[in-house]
Amino acid sequence: MHQIIIIGSGPAGFTAAIYAARAGLKPLLFASSVAIGGELMNTTDVENFPGFPEGVQGPELMQKMQEQAERFGTQVAYEDVVDVDFSGEVKRVTTGDGAVHEARTVVYATGSAYRKLGLPDEDRLSGHGVSWCATCDGFFFREKTIAVVGGGDSAMEEATFLTRFADKVYVIHRREELKASKIMQQRAFDNEKIEFVWNAEVTAIHGEAQVSGITLRDTVDGTERELPVEGLFIAIGNDPRTHLVHGKLELTPEGTIAVEGRSSRTSAPGVFAAGDVIDPSYRQAITAAASGTVAALDAEHFLAALPAEEPAAAL
Repeated sequence: MHQIIIIGSGPAGFTAAIYAARAGLKPLLFASSVAIGGELMNTTDVENFPGFPEGVQGPELMQKMQEQAERFGTQVAYEDVVDVDFSGEVKRVTTGDGAVHEARTVVYATGSAYRKLGLPDEDRLSGHGVSWCATCDGFFFREKTIAVVGGGDSAMEEATFLTRFADKVYVIHRREELKASKIMQQRAFDNEKIEFVWNAEVTAIHGEAQVSGITLRDTVDGTERELPVEGLFIAIGNDPRTHLVHGKLELTPEGTIAVEGRSSRTSAPGVFAAGDVIDPSYRQAITAAASGTVAALDAEHFLAALPAEEPAAAL
């Protein structure tokens, strides 16, 4: 029986592990067999994480977090969690090999996944001109021409933010009308650096070591043309990884796990959630790490409040 099991190996999961391990809870963290380290594993330069004045590579940052967690006694298991049972006082976590692991508390920190365009060179050029986060990568596009794909509030926010750095920002939307709120639309319309490309979708991304352009297809007449850009930001939404807890934890209208106020407490006693899986707004490494801290402390307080186990009767 474990005191705490952590599901997820991004900034939230490993930070929760660091705190739980330092509290002597000997956490077991399931890091997945494939997607270890979360979205930062697909990021090159990270320049906005405190403590790294020269910046740090995303994979290096996650490696350091893991090493720190393991230093204090975290057991990292490279297994995929396929089922969870939070219905009783003892929580049960089932992994892909069929093993069932029991714990008094669980921290659920599986993060979220950016929606992709599904193009052949999208992953290859990730970190080399293709990005899903303007706050993370906008600084690298000073005086460049870039494009943002999307028509919602996130796309308008990304495009407006990127005008701080880029000379020109194209907003590419497959329809004639935006889904974004009126105020966000107007901010983008009023920005002289932003140009809208209506009724268009990206069908190809060009470039060898770096993005050099994209192919656009007109959604009305089907004609295609190339647009030279040095960066492509994809802002078509993201999906929290909550598939394991549907019907087991309360979710918000945005699809994230619902928690009580600023805490990490979910609708199941003894189950705590952290990181992007509860955050529909910010989705930054530093906010995820802070959320992991909250979850570990909440779990520690929950365990401290449990009745002490009665000693076994003498024979």
